[in-house]
Amino acid sequence: MGTEVGVSEPLIAPSEKISAADEDDQTVPEWKDQITVRGLVVSAIMGTLFCIITHKLNLTVGIIPSLNVAAGLLGFFFVKSWTSFLSKLGFSIKPFTRQENTVIQTCVVACYGLAFSGGFGSYLLAMDERTYQLIGADYPGNRAEDILNPGLGWMIGFLFVVSFLGLFSLVPLRKVMVLDYKLTYPSGTATAMLINSFHTNSGAELAGKQVSCLGKYLSMSLFWSCFKWFFSGIGDSCGFDNFPTLGLTLFKNTFYFDFSPTYVGCGLICPHIVNCSVLFGAVISWGFLWPFISQHAGDWYPADLGSNDFKGLYGYKVFIAIALILGDGLYNLIKIIAITVKEMCNKSTKQSKLPIVNEVLDSESSKLLLGKKKRDDIFLKDRIPTWLAASGYVGLAAISTATIPIIFPPLKWYLVLCSYLIAPALAFCNSYGTGLTDWSLASTYGKIGLFIIASLVGSNGGVVAGLAACGVMMSIVSTAADLMQDFKTGYLTLSSAKSMFVSQLVGTAMGCVIAPLTFWMFWTAFDIGSPDGPYKAPYAVIFREMAILGIEGFSELPKHCLAICCGFFVAALLINLLRDVTPKKISQFIPIPMAMAVPFYIGAYFAIDMFVGTVILFIWERINRKDAEDYAGAVASGLICGDGIWTIPSAVLSIFRINPPICMYFGPAAGS
Repeated sequence: MGTEVGVSEPLIAPSEKISAADEDDQTVPEWKDQITVRGLVVSAIMGTLFCIITHKLNLTVGIIPSLNVAAGLLGFFFVKSWTSFLSKLGFSIKPFTRQENTVIQTCVVACYGLAFSGGFGSYLLAMDERTYQLIGADYPGNRAEDILNPGLGWMIGFLFVVSFLGLFSLVPLRKVMVLDYKLTYPSGTATAMLINSFHTNSGAELAGKQVSCLGKYLSMSLFWSCFKWFFSGIGDSCGFDNFPTLGLTLFKNTFYFDFSPTYVGCGLICPHIVNCSVLFGAVISWGFLWPFISQHAGDWYPADLGSNDFKGLYGYKVFIAIALILGDGLYNLIKIIAITVKEMCNKSTKQSKLPIVNEVLDSESSKLLLGKKKRDDIFLKDRIPTWLAASGYVGLAAISTATIPIIFPPLKWYLVLCSYLIAPALAFCNSYGTGLTDWSLASTYGKIGLFIIASLVGSNGGVVAGLAACGVMMSIVSTAADLMQDFKTGYLTLSSAKSMFVSQLVGTAMGCVIAPLTFWMFWTAFDIGSPDGPYKAPYAVIFREMAILGIEGFSELPKHCLAICCGFFVAALLINLLRDVTPKKISQFIPIPMAMAVPFYIGAYFAIDMFVGTVILFIWERINRKDAEDYAGAVASGLICGDGIWTIPSAVLSIFRINPPICMYFGPAAGS
């Protein structure tokens, strides 16, 4: 799953060794039988919940953990509950298979993936009037003509014309990626192993305990979020979200624990190094850098500027965050392209020089080989014709090339066509890189498209054209990588490639409707994009500034801002280089620049929450590692989902202008 920060980490060690005995115990249903009505209903419910969670994270901090494992676990929970209930009523129920579980997981991931790649917290929101006003009407390159406010109709239409192309672009290469290159796709492999374990006798017992654990923490999180609401009053300065847990002085510099189950859950599910990197970035920026620059107000920038003026401290925050993000993205892009070329060269060399050896196999090796042959046969059995994939891509590209200029007039048809000509190559690079590293660079490819198209179109519409091109590129490379990851999951769970492809199509179609509708709930109910509100939408400003930067250059940056940005850009490259050249026992303690960049703009409060999550997990692992491995994902999913569910009643109350009854506020003691 593509994210602004690579935070996916398999909760189970990836392995190809899936028990042949377990596979043989179960007959594999036909591909049509793997897609069920109950599975699609459950997928729609879970897709809605996961879209809400993704929007909430996108509009607050921009860090989205991999929810693949949570999708597999919740899918098992819903269908098992459904079948158990109907069985007790005396109905005859079709058995719940691992293939159906995989189809549900695929459908849900495809659906909520559009809440990220659809740009509701980044490139689409960067076009709206609030972001334009935040940057300033008098800011060079920021034109009033380059505004397109969110609208349900055009957002759904845009997603439908761009979201399916990535699915057709790499279908002919599924055998090459999964069988020939044997790419790992760590998240896909971990999810497959989790699903396989649910559908064995020994695994079903653990699955039941995990589901019970998830339900318990979901209920606690939902109750706590409801309880917090009663004290949050009117405005943004009340309640537990503004509790000065570390003192009022640190609170002014955004260092406080805000009791958010979502961020604590993210801390439990993200790798320790991501959480520590976020906190390290918060300490550097809000602990040292911003106080230091503030001391030069009146010299480096005018002292009387507003807190959101780009010619002041706000400009440093945004552009230094951009420098770190671009440095990290560029390094990883070059690295993954180099790895891809090297691996492909190695494969061709190895294949041409392989000696022929007749090995004597023991019974265990023989079982594993039989299991592998069975998976290969099932994976290759239901072929998706190449002509269908090619004609689908060409047809959708033609529709999209004709439609997108109607939605975004500055993005001319020939620019869209050029994007579609080069997109399959970039989709291949991203899918291959994700298979090797579990790190999707969809947003990096999107930013490359943004800069190129914005500079080509120029000042007359370049901002909107660049942001729209970013969306086109992100959608293709993101969905292509997701599909290949799901093919890997399907391969390991003996699911048909055809059922995987169809469920991905269905999930994408669901996402094209559900993602905009759930975003619209946020847009209608809350003050999205307000720098002082809970939903700051940090990446909207960053993406619009990138588009302006592509057109105008660096002329309007505050004093010394460009030099500091260059320093952080080079630092991001060097830190990544250090992570790659040092031994693992050292590199595991070196921070990730892109994770460091997030708090530079937003604040330190969520970094404290995520760090609390990582400390809980660290202590838990020391006390009982097996329990932590078995249940940490379930606890994290429960905390995130419970808080996500509360967003729905909270939004409804907000739409009807029903305000919390109490404002809990903290200030200095009288006389101090």
